[in-house]
Amino acid sequence: MTEESKYRGMTVNERLFVAKLFDKFYNAVREKYVEKAIAILKKVELTDESIDPILESVGLINK
Repeated sequence: MTEESKYRGMTVNERLFVAKLFDKFYNAVREKYVEKAIAILKKVELTDESIDPILESVGLINK
């Protein structure tokens, strides 16, 4: 049996808010600190496949 994620069914912003990482993530975005933004997104259990589109949507990477 696998453990369910505490973030299941939440949006990215909801995950960041619940984890108290919302401001840290958007500060990393504002500072263009890609590595820090990725680390924060991984803390809220986002997959590598979902992180790139998020970074693209906030202007940190171009695809």
